[in-house]
Amino acid sequence: MQRRNVPLNGGLVLKTLVLSIELFMRGMMCAPETSAYPVSGAVTLIIGMGIGVVVRSENADINVGDYLYGGLTHEEYSVINSLDWLRVIKRDHGLPWSVYLGAAGMPGMTAYMAWKEYSKAKKGDVAFVTTGGGKLVIQLAKIDGMKVIASAGSNEKVKFMKDIGADIAFNYKTTSTEEILKKEGPINIYWDNVGGEILDLALKYASVGAQFIVKSLAQKFNLFLAVAKSISIQGFVVTRLEEKYLTEFYANIPPKIASGEIKYSEEIVKGLEGVGEALLSVQKGTNKGKVVVLVADE
Repeated sequence: MQRRNVPLNGGLVLKTLVLSIELFMRGMMCAPETSAYPVSGAVTLIIGMGIGVVVRSENADINVGDYLYGGLTHEEYSVINSLDWLRVIKRDHGLPWSVYLGAAGMPGMTAYMAWKEYSKAKKGDVAFVTTGGGKLVIQLAKIDGMKVIASAGSNEKVKFMKDIGADIAFNYKTTSTEEILKKEGPINIYWDNVGGEILDLALKYASVGAQFIVKSLAQKFNLFLAVAKSISIQGFVVTRLEEKYLTEFYANIPPKIASGEIKYSEEIVKGLEGVGEALLSVQKGTNKGKVVVLVADE
């Protein structure tokens, strides 16, 4: 790309630094009529969350050297004409940019904002957190004085959940979820990432008035139990909570990560050529931490 000469028409050139690999990206690769995401027309480049540095700008509000966070195409340089899905971001507390795509990025925001808005956490209550993005939720629940039950699909992930404070952590592939919930419940809060049978078991072993925070795309569940136990089931889109919680999130979470109070795990993939394998590992659940692609150094 001849980035010095390409016409910008009031836009800017962004050098991509880091890219996030997320489960939701699979939906954006489907045909528009089948995808859950509003992507119009043919998409020839993968789109995901990322951070880049501005190397040219004809936008009066954006300076060369500014860092932008948001939806980026998977390429080394991009011409940006709209900032609708981007915002200026600052790096504080000596954290690497990769963390701003994980615990201090959208996954962290999702956990923090939904927990603050919907959990109604009480000291001594029981939270059940399923795999797939629940690491910060576990730590938030412990900060609120809760007993935490957590499940994951590998022994390595189970160990990390124990290391960050889960009182009961188990491998759902080798241990009966029902037996665990029967023994350790009833549960007051359920953070759902998986739906299906696990969601039904959570309903079965939930207390009256429990809060269910649902991230999965569950097509059906035991509505009778939800009604009989007066359970609140809350789906959400994190962008609708940003206006209320974004400033609070950045004031609280990055410094706690830097101090070690909040722990995280990540896998760094170097170069765009590694995106395919990274996507596959996330879809299969074989990744051991938040997957971030390092595209370029500053």
